[in-house]
Amino acid sequence: MFGNYLIGLREGLEASLVVCILVAYLVKTKRRDALKPIWLGIGVAVGLALAFGAGLEFGSQELTFEAQELLGGSLSILAVVLVTWMVFWMRRTARHLKAELHGRLDAALQVGTSALVATAFLAVGREGLETALFVWASVRASSDGTSAPLIGVLLGIATAVLLGWLFYRGALRIDLARFFTWTGGMLVVVAAGVLAYGVHDLQEARFLDGLANKAFDVSATIPPDSWYGTLLKGVFNFQPDPTVLQVTVWALYLIPTLALFLAPVGSGPSVPVEEQKATDEKAEATVDATVERTRGDDGGDRAGADGERLRDGARRAGAAAGGDEG
Repeated sequence: MFGNYLIGLREGLEASLVVCILVAYLVKTKRRDALKPIWLGIGVAVGLALAFGAGLEFGSQELTFEAQELLGGSLSILAVVLVTWMVFWMRRTARHLKAELHGRLDAALQVGTSALVATAFLAVGREGLETALFVWASVRASSDGTSAPLIGVLLGIATAVLLGWLFYRGALRIDLARFFTWTGGMLVVVAAGVLAYGVHDLQEARFLDGLANKAFDVSATIPPDSWYGTLLKGVFNFQPDPTVLQVTVWALYLIPTLALFLAPVGSGPSVPVEEQKATDEKAEATVDATVERTRGDDGGDRAGADGERLRDGARRAGAAAGGDEG
């Protein structure tokens, strides 16, 4: 259940942050008239994700056993690929996500309502589809015949929505970079279990050989129906009698992926990176204060434009300083 809670929390929080950034930017720039198309695009994206998840769940029930296993195994591997790409993408672009979304929103505001709907739909829809696919694969892998995995996912999403609302209201501040690093690392571990389970599905579908070639069998020591066996399965998708191919694929994925994910960003020493981060944060705080003073004197539209120019200048100055130190 914890593994599925983590999936719902991590994936849901990314979508919540995107929504918060879009809504907060429109409110601060006094463009509340654009909120309705934004919420429409978000609603369509959420509806599509739910429909996609329902299609996976109910559509697969009409297939034969081998077809179900083949579909489940293939989609599990696809889900792992997408989630792996997502955690590395977020690790690389988290600091610039706000500016990127602001740029897309500015361009959409100039085009019109349809562009606003499309911007919100694309920003949230990608997260929604990835979440639906990975949640389906993970719930299928860790399901023990109860509703606990699905409840874990729903609790994680509910927590993410609450955190997103608290961020928007300014009532909660956490180090998002550190949060996404820790949760991303744990998600890689969960993804390794989903990948191993997907390989097992393909073996049961007779698409891959080696189903009878067990790497080990600790069912007597860790019974699948025991509380600790259930816990291990829910958190890590642990299987007491995996095949050799499952263990091999699990290790070949987990070890290098986790090492790359936890490695420092960039090739330079860690101290200049930390100094650069502090410089960027100080510059952003100064810019925010300047924007607030400008807004109070001359109005929100000019403040928003001036603020973005100041932020761009601060980022370029910070990047130049970092390059000189390197």
